[in-house]
Amino acid sequence: MSERREALAANLSARFGDRLQPAPAAAKEIAVDVHRDELLEVCTTLRDDEGLRFEMLVDLCGVDYLGFGVAEWQTEDATDQGFSRAAQRATIIPDPDESYPPQRFAVTYHLLSLSLNHRLRLRCFTGDANPPMLPSVTTIWQSADWYEREAFDLFGILFAGHPDLRRLLTDYGFIGHPFRKDFPVSGNLEVRYDPEQGRVVYQPVSIEPRTLVPRVIRDDNRYTASLKDRPPGA
Repeated sequence: MSERREALAANLSARFGDRLQPAPAAAKEIAVDVHRDELLEVCTTLRDDEGLRFEMLVDLCGVDYLGFGVAEWQTEDATDQGFSRAAQRATIIPDPDESYPPQRFAVTYHLLSLSLNHRLRLRCFTGDANPPMLPSVTTIWQSADWYEREAFDLFGILFAGHPDLRRLLTDYGFIGHPFRKDFPVSGNLEVRYDPEQGRVVYQPVSIEPRTLVPRVIRDDNRYTASLKDRPPGA
């Protein structure tokens, strides 16, 4: 870790203590988790503190951790139906009575300090609330407006206090939230133009789901480790 990142990490630890917890990070970045009840206070301090000065929210995105770390295609059993939702024919609509695991949905905030030239990734889980909800940070960074609308549209995450929380990328008649892990690949409805009615109409999905993984699992000497890793000509 560079001296600049070490100084930022020390500053965050001194300023917030255990209110910020280390989060998985890549590319030597600094990533921390914050509890949703402290999100607004922490974000305000990150922006206003003279030693931090995160004046800019570069990006905000939702995350669905459903099935995180599960690789069901790593199997020795062949299939003619495929795996998971790719081959399921069902209409998936969010259930208002469903109980979510506390760490299924999260929102990640990518922050930049223009004056001090350092970056921070802040993650906040929505908890077990249904629908998932976090306070809006639009009063702290105005750039969060459309970012939060996108997270609402694609993940169904609500942002309390947002001035105009509407769908952004899908249309008004869209059902569900397409970036959720349990949303069917084929979608819930399809749209077409009906020349007889002279307008666009919605109808059930007419395409057939298909297997997206090989049906044959080969197990022969080409995949034997002792042969596969042998140098050429050996």
